[in-house]
Amino acid sequence: MEQYEPDRLTPAQVAAMRRSFRNGRAAMTRRSLLRASAGGALAVGGLGALSACGIPAAGRTQGGTSAEDHSKQEKVVNFSNWTEYIDLDDSGKHHPTLETFAKRTGIQVKYTEDINDNNEFFAKIKPQLAAGQDTGRDIVVLTDWLAARMIRLGWVQKLDPSNLPHAYTNLSAQFRNPDWDPGRAYSYPWQGISTVIAYNKKALDGIEVKSISDLLDNPKLKGRVGFLSEMRDSIGMTLLDMGKDPANFTDDDFDAVTARLQKAVDKGQIRRFTGNDYTSDLTKGDFAACVAWAGDVVQLKADSPDVDFVIPDSGYMTSSDNMLIPNRARHKTNAERLIDFYYEPQQAAALAAYINYVSPVDGVKPYLAKIDKNAANNPLIVPDKAMQAKSHAFRSLSQKEETAYEEKFAKLTGA
Repeated sequence: MEQYEPDRLTPAQVAAMRRSFRNGRAAMTRRSLLRASAGGALAVGGLGALSACGIPAAGRTQGGTSAEDHSKQEKVVNFSNWTEYIDLDDSGKHHPTLETFAKRTGIQVKYTEDINDNNEFFAKIKPQLAAGQDTGRDIVVLTDWLAARMIRLGWVQKLDPSNLPHAYTNLSAQFRNPDWDPGRAYSYPWQGISTVIAYNKKALDGIEVKSISDLLDNPKLKGRVGFLSEMRDSIGMTLLDMGKDPANFTDDDFDAVTARLQKAVDKGQIRRFTGNDYTSDLTKGDFAACVAWAGDVVQLKADSPDVDFVIPDSGYMTSSDNMLIPNRARHKTNAERLIDFYYEPQQAAALAAYINYVSPVDGVKPYLAKIDKNAANNPLIVPDKAMQAKSHAFRSLSQKEETAYEEKFAKLTGA
């Protein structure tokens, strides 16, 4: 049983968080989504504030803590999500899928774009959760590492499969069994986030790039290679290249990866570690190739004929943003109905057509093709079985591992 302990941030965790705020996922906008991957670090000031309030540690209770379900009496569901992470009509004022749900069910969705960063949002809701109080939210969307922590803390309610027939049936195989929520007892993905190799064909000028080894070892690319400042992405892709499994690696494996990357830094092969700002370097040709987020690549390819991507034979990293129902939520059944609604392929297609990230819903392709044939045929949005088979997730980390790994990665990146 994990206890919630409001410890101070380590210097490495602060550095990781600042990287993310400055130019990582927390700095993204519009399809380059706002999210931080400080890997368990909490927002600066948030921990001290909680400690000062004297809120006790919260132990895990199996299945979380439910409240009386008011779904029948109160036809509403309160949904907190990231900014610009849902379909909009041409006026920019309406969400067609939410309106379809309300018309069909009579349940009104109070949709709030109040998640700008995992750490910041966790700091906002943790006092209520730690005190066993309702957060005022029935669904929250959190990146996998924080979703895992919420589940371990017992702050999330176990889902009722009888209310999730479409979700249970249509969830893509690559998202079904994360080590932090096997079988998806507590969460369902909102969207997937893939990490690939992107390149500028003009800048490569005939140089072949197919792997992380090409990025690290080809002297013709010296000073024109970029890696991400998000630890799980850069370390995970390099683990795969070295024949290691990001879901099952040791401290020695991690050290071997950092040593390999450090060698590339020392010899000037890696130009720099970046957040979302690699997009500018790539389109200008300052980066000939780099580790990149697939959602960005979709947009870059649409805007620049020189930009393309490759999936290494060794595989690629996938993470997810996930829908969860916090403890004490008043409208659990309504929330489950909304989660299930987005696992209907037609609704999933409307969502994917707008935001262009990986749809976690099987059967979405024919519906998406009616909206946008290019999106439907894009493996970065609808991975085929071969691409799904190459997908890997970074394993959950203990707090001790998180601290140690962030310190080593901060030293590597110069953060």
